[in-house]
Amino acid sequence: MATDSGLRLPQPVVAAMRTQLSGAAERVVAAVIREVPSYSEPFRGRMGRNIETAVALALGGFLDMASTDDIAESRARVASVFEAAYALGRGEARSGRAMDALAAAYRVGARTAWHELSLTAVEAGVSSEDLAGFAEFVFEYIDQLSAASVSGHADELNSSGRVRERHLERLADSLLTLTDPELLDTLAERADWPTPTTLTALVIPESISGTVRTLTDAHTLRASNAPGLDDRPDLAVLLVPDLSAHDRRSIVQAISDREAAVGPSRPWLTAVASYQRAVRALDLREPHGPVDSDELLASLVVTADAEALADLRARVLAPLADLRPSTVEKLVETLRAWLLHQGRRDDIAAALFVHPQTVRYRVGKLRELYGDRLGDPQFVLEATLALAVE
Repeated sequence: MATDSGLRLPQPVVAAMRTQLSGAAERVVAAVIREVPSYSEPFRGRMGRNIETAVALALGGFLDMASTDDIAESRARVASVFEAAYALGRGEARSGRAMDALAAAYRVGARTAWHELSLTAVEAGVSSEDLAGFAEFVFEYIDQLSAASVSGHADELNSSGRVRERHLERLADSLLTLTDPELLDTLAERADWPTPTTLTALVIPESISGTVRTLTDAHTLRASNAPGLDDRPDLAVLLVPDLSAHDRRSIVQAISDREAAVGPSRPWLTAVASYQRAVRALDLREPHGPVDSDELLASLVVTADAEALADLRARVLAPLADLRPSTVEKLVETLRAWLLHQGRRDDIAAALFVHPQTVRYRVGKLRELYGDRLGDPQFVLEATLALAVE
């Protein structure tokens, strides 16, 4: 609300000025259209006439403040003018226009209004001393109207920003919970989020989420309620649009020493698949191991059904059931190395850090226990899968 400068103009002067409000408002709008490019089109036609009416009301509010009429009544009318200025600022923010355009319009309007009203004041016999006070009052009034609009503009940006952030969070959470594609499209539109071709899930420590986000697209989403991580508040989930191979490498390098994982790129509507793989990769990752799920594909495949893997492993290792645990451990590691190195004794010895003769002895023991099965392709396949993950 504007402050009262104490200036009071005689009623005849105020009455004379009121007769000029319509013309003054018209010339204010014309000046704004001419000098502020952002409003050259919006202020034309029907909207221009509405703006003229609003300007006339604003100037009328100014005359209310300068009038010797009932001050309480004039203040009530002026309050509505400042409410309109506040609403104008909010409307500008909703229209996507920055405050500088409106501030320029106020400056042009103040200059034009002063020119129009001062001519009438001089003709009505206002003294030079009162005219100087009148000038100060005009520009102070316009400044306060501008301040009200600035406040409305800022409040709208803050409010709309918070609302959009909530929409983006809901979209991210919904992408991780297999939401219907039509609903996802609706949520993306509501959040004003440009839909990408793919999304890539990052599961990273909360402490570095801000840093990692600077390496990603500006439209990266952040989930606030990722399923499966309820007990891990230290982890954050980002969904990165159209992640390039170069940027993927940069991110992996940035988080390689952390408990983190990068999922595969997937069509944005099925981003949950990228997230689920990233979580599984996180569980399989060894300390200081790879964080890129693409480097853990074999482990991800063989651990896809944990119970089936356990059953397969039990069947493959059944011939060792009656041996001492220490012996079983040595023979299992030898069988695994024998499978991976395709029976090459020296390579097996190097992998196990033992003498080739030790390898020869252990492989001989395995042949006693397994017999012809060591040459059976089906058994070799099953054993390789069963022992693929240590």
